Order: sequence, then structure tokens, then C-alpha cells
Amino acid sequence: MSGISIGDMGTLGPRAVILAAAFTLTLGLGTPAVRAQSLSYRSGQNVAPAYEGWEEDAQGNKWFLFGYMNRNWEEEVKVPIGPENGFNLGGADQGQPTNFLPRRGRFMFRVPVPKHFTEKDELIWTLTSKGRTEKAYATIRTDYKLDNVTKMSETGALGAGTSSPEIRANKPPTIAVQGNRTRTARVGQPLALTAVVQDDGIPKRRLPGLSGAAVSNEGSRRDRITESGTDGNVANPQVANLMTAPPRRNTVGKNVGLHVAWFQYRGPGRTTFSPEQIAAWEDTRAGANSPWAPIWIAPTLPADGTAAVTVTFDSPGTYVLRARADDGGLTSDAEVTVTVTN
Repeated sequence: MSGISIGDMGTLGPRAVILAAAFTLTLGLGTPAVRAQSLSYRSGQNVAPAYEGWEEDAQGNKWFLFGYMNRNWEEEVKVPIGPENGFNLGGADQGQPTNFLPRRGRFMFRVPVPKHFTEKDELIWTLTSKGRTEKAYATIRTDYKLDNVTKMSETGALGAGTSSPEIRANKPPTIAVQGNRTRTARVGQPLALTAVVQDDGIPKRRLPGLSGAAVSNEGSRRDRITESGTDGNVANPQVANLMTAPPRRNTVGKNVGLHVAWFQYRGPGRTTFSPEQIAAWEDTRAGANSPWAPIWIAPTLPADGTAAVTVTFDSPGTYVLRARADDGGLTSDAEVTVTVTN
């Protein structure tokens, strides 16, 4: 836990926040070291790999799930596949990102568990950035096993330890990219992409400002909040107070509602999407276009479930772009690889 700052606690899952709090109390909040760790940074900080847990499908196949913590609020850090971004088994490339979005990215990729693995074996992801090396250690110990309810709790759609028959029945949305999965483009020339998403309608789209409300909208806050349209405007001015209110719980909260977000997963340069995309990372700042931001409302998708964008590249190379379908609790991803020339 020595790599987690107090300022990062809101990005931790319910299981981890208890350990982080204990660590903080051990150091003492008044010490200079702890005060320094609580600082937030726009750029210049490293990325820490994260082991999220493992899951098992209906056929008995097991998968390790990984994410990361980019300690910057704005800088996207790039780390090519190789000794500074690789694994100890099965080759350096296990499908991990090389372009790391700001802050916490959960459940970003999964790796098959080797057939011979026991609880004593480890798959290790090593990530070096900004001159600092950190590792994530994956095991198949029973206490790391994930299910959908745990995932929804970790991402903030549920409060810790809460669920309902409705939310337990939730299935991840499905998403597919129309057309070829490999494309070509030229620097500076927009490329059109379309993804198609379908979902079971669970969890239901909720009122604004009720992050973590996938189970219920009940409570005294309900009659203070009204929604007018899908552009995020609210009729009651009192709702603006939610944007400056302190967090109501120790773990991250998330507003639910089906949406699609395109983002750069790999590639040497920078990409620009139009229209501007919903943040696929936990941007908890007031007014951010992010499910984790106060008062954010999921936009209404077209009836045919399409999410169309254009993307422009600033430099040549091979890029992997990802479209993430998110119902507020669970996600699914589709990717397209683009070769960009001058």
C-alpha cells in the first residue's frame, strides 16, 4: 500500500479502502510525509499497475483482470510494450494498454490464467514510467475471485455491500465496431468509426447526482433533484450544491446509465475524437463529462444503438482505439486497429 496516497483513496474499491485507511492511521495524518502524499498533480507522475482479481466463465476458463492508477489528473502517459511494460510469463505483450488515461482505469484488460497455475503461482505485470517501477502480482487465491456484483461495487455503481435482485441480474452490454477491424488513415484527416451497442436495460438510468444509486433512488435527496432533458441541466438550483459538496462515502461513486466512450488504447501519438467523448476514466471533478462526476447524466443513445465518431491522428504509427459500452455497472469493449501514414 505504500504507493497509494490519501488523495487516491476515493479511487480504491471497497475492499482496498479499509487497508488504505489503516495504513493512513498508522502513519498519522499530521506527519509531513502524509501531507505530501495527499497532493494532486496534473502531470509528471507515474502510473501504477493494478491487479483487480480473477474471474471464471461458464466453461471453466479463468482470467486475470488488470487495471491501473495514473497519478495524474490530465497527462496521458505512454509506455511501449517491452521491459518497461510487460509480463513475467507468456511474453511481454498480454493485451495491456500503452496509452494510459488519467487517474483510475479499472478492469481494462484480462489475461488467461495458465492451466498449470495454483494459488502459489504469480503472473507479474511490471510497469516503469517517470523513472519509477511498480508491479502488480496476480494470483488465483479464492479471496481475489470476482463476480458481476463485486465489479459493480468496485467501479462505484453500488455502495459497498449493497445489491438487489434487479442489479444481480445485470448482464454486460454488448458492443461491436461496424466494418473492418483494421483500418488505414492519414495524419490530420478524420476517420469515421461507428460502434453498435445493445443492453438489457439494467440498471435503469437514474436521476442526476445520485452516484452509487444503481439499487435505489430513495432518500431525502430525491425531492431536491429534478431532471430536465438529457443535456445535464437541472431545474432546481439547489442541485448545484451537489457539485461542491464533499464526498458522501470513502469509495468512488458512479452515476448509472448506458453510454459509449471511445478512447485511445495504444499508439505513439495523440488522437482527437469528435464529438468529445465521455471520460472512460474516473474523473470525479465537478462538471466533468464523466459518470463519476457530480450531477452527470447519461446521454440518450440513438434507437439503433449506434455511437458514431470521427478521430484524427497527429502522427504516423499503429493505433488501437477502443469503444467501451458501459451500462453504469458493467462494461464491454470493442477495438479497431488503425495504421496511420503521413
